[in-house]
Amino acid sequence: VDVSSDDAGFRDVLLKIARTTLSSKLLTHEKDYFAELAVDAVLRLRGSTNLEHIQVLKKAGGQLRDSYLEEGFLLDKKIGVGQPHRIENAKILIANTSMDTDKIKIYGSRVRVDSMNKVAEIEEAEKDKMRSKCDKIIAHGCNVFINRQLIYNLPESIFAEKGIMAIEHADFDGVERLAAVTGGEVVSTFDHPELVTMGECDVIEEIMIGEDKVIRMGGCKTGAACTIVLRGASSHVLDEAERSLHDALCILQATVKDPRSIYGGGCTEVLMAQAIDRRVDSTPGKRALAMAAFARALRQLPSIVADNGGYDSAELITQLRAAHSEGKSTYGLDMYEGKVADMETLGVMESFKSKLSVLLSASEAAEMILRVDDIISAAPRQREQGMY
Repeated sequence: VDVSSDDAGFRDVLLKIARTTLSSKLLTHEKDYFAELAVDAVLRLRGSTNLEHIQVLKKAGGQLRDSYLEEGFLLDKKIGVGQPHRIENAKILIANTSMDTDKIKIYGSRVRVDSMNKVAEIEEAEKDKMRSKCDKIIAHGCNVFINRQLIYNLPESIFAEKGIMAIEHADFDGVERLAAVTGGEVVSTFDHPELVTMGECDVIEEIMIGEDKVIRMGGCKTGAACTIVLRGASSHVLDEAERSLHDALCILQATVKDPRSIYGGGCTEVLMAQAIDRRVDSTPGKRALAMAAFARALRQLPSIVADNGGYDSAELITQLRAAHSEGKSTYGLDMYEGKVADMETLGVMESFKSKLSVLLSASEAAEMILRVDDIISAAPRQREQGMY
């Protein structure tokens, strides 16, 4: 099924695929709500398949249903002391550089002086060096400075005097994602401002989520950046919710790339097995045996699904085959009621690309095992006398 030309129809298909993906995970009781979040986030990418533009921020507290989609990029960091907490039309300089040389580092080196005045001169020289570095950063014309490393007191105070918002200790993933969503680049040297591409966004401000403050970047240059804020009772719940949501996002991303979709619940496997069985009758030689075995393997997939649900797989699979032989080609297994039902009516759909990948991987693994001529295993080590 391919309805990518119809925006409303394609969105409905994506919702069905997301619900199917979330049905077997922690989020199954809120699958409708999280399916909406996941689809909205993926559609914001406007055809791009870069999931780096979708950030998942976990904040303990509240219920899972308190989670929401923030149309912007959230950074779980603090703004420097005495610096502005809201900036519009932000010009962002993203850096990975050391900003702590205002303090003398004498690890493994020895400095001998004959008076305290010389120590003061060394400290002042270090501060002058840092002031020079800050002047080079300010010369870029930025009003927001985000650094992967720490920003110590002296440069922080210099940025505060110039009205520049400085954010420190943005980890590597955060810096790389920031560069992608704001259209900037990560720099380490500041001698050539004309060669540096700065990031841009409409507004940077500090907002509250629960009891924590985070930095929100709205109107990023790419326009596709968004953040899914996950709320939950504990870190364990949040970790599992993030894994479940990530699975749904990946499946939706694959569907956007290849918009074809298929019916789930074992419907597709039985259809494929029937198509192979029809070809077996007209295929001579041993190839027919291999094809018949492959058809049986395909029918094992819905059988395993039924077994996992605690139902009688033999009964359900025979009913499913009978339904397909009557021309009910959209029928599959309804695991809520334990019977055969119409997958189109139930809205159980899967991504064609994902199903194709599963079948190819399984076939290649089976072929690899069949190519093994023999297995060499080492003899178990003999226990020495006196060892227990």
